Amino acid sequence: MTVTSEATTAWKGALFDGSGEVSLVSSGLGTYPVNWKARSEGSTSVTTPEELIAAAHSSCFSMALSLALAENGTPPESIDTTASVTFKPGTGITGSHLNVNAVVPGLEPEDFERIAQSAKTGCPVSQALAGIEITLEATLA
Repeated sequence: MTVTSEATTAWKGALFDGSGEVSLVSSGLGTYPVNWKARSEGSTSVTTPEELIAAAHSSCFSMALSLALAENGTPPESIDTTASVTFKPGTGITGSHLNVNAVVPGLEPEDFERIAQSAKTGCPVSQALAGIEITLEATLA
């Protein structure tokens, strides 16, 4: 089965003084404002393409890691992942840093690191982001 997810953006104006709204069409979970100022300077009230990529990357990686840990015979109790996606105006998206903390009974730290690295490589969003540097910091809680 193939699943296609959709989001739309309605943009008004030029890049530097314009703005838009991103709507999550498939889930219908919300509409979020976007603009260049937030993207190039940061914001706590307006989202960016990089924040949306970070959401996709952190959730995909958590799913991939959960599967890999279960296949190892050590299913996780919990996984908390933060993805930090960096954008440099004039250059573009330069990297994604995954920081994961997990509770996995019966697993040694070196095995967790190996499995996490494999999940990072196998995560479909990581594969889609192959043109940027992806780093990982993995810790057992």
